[in-house]
Amino acid sequence: MKTKKRLAGILLHISSLYGEDLIGVLGKAAFEFVDFLEESGQTLWQLNPIGHTGFGDSPYQCFSAFAGNPLFIDLEKYLKLGILTKKEWQDYIANNDYSKIDYGRLVFSKTKLLKLIYDRIKKSLDKYIDTKEYNKFCDEYKWWLNDYAIFMALKNYYNGAAWNKWAADIKLREQSALEKYGIKLSEEILFYKFWQFEFYQQWLKLKKYANEKNVKIIGDIPIFVAYDSADVWANKKMFMLDENGEMTFVAGVPPDYFSETGQYWGNPLYDWNYHQAIGFDWWLKRIGLSLYLFDGIRIDHFRGFEAFWTIPVAENTAVNGYWTKAPGFELFRKIKENLREPFIIAEDLGVITPEVEMLRDTYNFPGMKILQFSFSDETNPYLPHNYNTTNCVVFTGTHDNETTIGWFDSISKDEKIFEIVRQYLPNINNKNAHLKLIEYAFSSVADYAIIPLQDWLGLDNSARMNTPSTPQGNWQWRCQKKQLTKPLAKNILKLTKIYNRVNKT
Repeated sequence: MKTKKRLAGILLHISSLYGEDLIGVLGKAAFEFVDFLEESGQTLWQLNPIGHTGFGDSPYQCFSAFAGNPLFIDLEKYLKLGILTKKEWQDYIANNDYSKIDYGRLVFSKTKLLKLIYDRIKKSLDKYIDTKEYNKFCDEYKWWLNDYAIFMALKNYYNGAAWNKWAADIKLREQSALEKYGIKLSEEILFYKFWQFEFYQQWLKLKKYANEKNVKIIGDIPIFVAYDSADVWANKKMFMLDENGEMTFVAGVPPDYFSETGQYWGNPLYDWNYHQAIGFDWWLKRIGLSLYLFDGIRIDHFRGFEAFWTIPVAENTAVNGYWTKAPGFELFRKIKENLREPFIIAEDLGVITPEVEMLRDTYNFPGMKILQFSFSDETNPYLPHNYNTTNCVVFTGTHDNETTIGWFDSISKDEKIFEIVRQYLPNINNKNAHLKLIEYAFSSVADYAIIPLQDWLGLDNSARMNTPSTPQGNWQWRCQKKQLTKPLAKNILKLTKIYNRVNKT
């Protein structure tokens, strides 16, 4: 992603787009949001992961590291063609709460619609899609698509059970079992392949439109994958598993200021010796495909590429884990050699060691600065006057933070922090806190400033995206079309120009 420095952007996930559907989709609203970004002088649109979500509806826990989320597919084409009737659509969206997502209703009802549409067109696909392109897609991506499609079909066959609860022959992918279920579930396997093709078609159309408007899309990939995923089921040698495919160690982070017991994430850990032995092939494919779908990516938990917290699976907390070295330098050297100059944002939050900083800086990856974390004392590295490089991305907060208005309301109860905030941001109050923090970010020397849309809108914590370690009530917020006004775009553009963040190239 070659652009001039000092750019600005907005963080908004696809799920949060407005529209008639029960969730944000890759349709009209997505293209209109690109127009809004262009009108407001923004160059970057940052997303959360766009994968097929699993446990807890979190985009950081997906059934595949490569498959798109079929819930994001826009069904307007099929409605216009009459394949989906107006009554069926009206029944689907009836009593929709457009301000938030009801995942329980959404997953069941939209999957039902997708199956209904596919059943009606499967015998004459050439009338509705370019079958030559479809066959090309299935062949080009068979290295992940085949495993994903049969994995999803098997999950349905086993009533949603995790793959380690399946019958032993298919759990361990015996060839005879793969052949048996491949025939038995062939229709459903084709269903999942078809909708992945549709997802990729819609996604690439949106990306092309954004790029033509000089908007670059920044994707997001978690360092770890979900245990209950096609990735682990189909590639057990890549992970720390026993002979039965069960996890021996899991991922997390150690105890710190925020948690006495640390965080027990439960994701399987990579067997890095195996990845080294295969020349990091899976990682090259993963990063390569991500940089095809996006103009750049943010890698979550970047520090795990230098060393990762290793927790024995029998533990209930992260307390008794230990650090294990990872071959991050070798991996990213390989990535640089094969993918030229990838634009990668390193999520380097938390307790970061000099070794992690060296890994980040060796490959010139911008790190992250979070203003909500900065007001402890004058030496805090997240305060703009302490930035020792311009090669970084400053945020008011991320998807894991409170909104800025919510944050300000909470710190108002902490006299010490509140006084520090007032020293740096005079006259701040609960009406202008979001604008004060945004301007502080824009005025910094950071090359990139990215602001959650909720902060531009001045929303409270009812619009928060995610509360870490809270399994319910996350990823539900949606914006409304009426919120993306011309005056707002004008105000964003004005501030972007003042701080020289409009990309004119």
